[in-house]
Amino acid sequence: MRPADEYAENLATQLRKGFLAYCVLRVCAHRPKYTSDIIKQLQAADLVVVEGTIYPLLNRLQKDGLLTHEWQESEQGPPRKYYRVTEYGSNVAKSMHTHIEQLHKTLKKL
Repeated sequence: MRPADEYAENLATQLRKGFLAYCVLRVCAHRPKYTSDIIKQLQAADLVVVEGTIYPLLNRLQKDGLLTHEWQESEQGPPRKYYRVTEYGSNVAKSMHTHIEQLHKTLKKL
């Protein structure tokens, strides 16, 4: 890979990290979601995500107070951890939405 491509890839990775956090907050905003359901919904929206990426992100969002979890019984085995957005997480998501819209407008102008 050429140095320019590497640099561009690093920038894109940083953009994806923040954007993925925002997308997870949106997915979990309406009702509690199980991890595999979060991944499926993100993939259905053409966002490439794997379990190795999502679990650390969910833990960080929970540690930062944006998500909380609850255990729910499962018919397929042990109880499952379901994530939902906290009030703080909802406020962060709303603010992020505003920033993303502004960035989109800026890109269109450029």
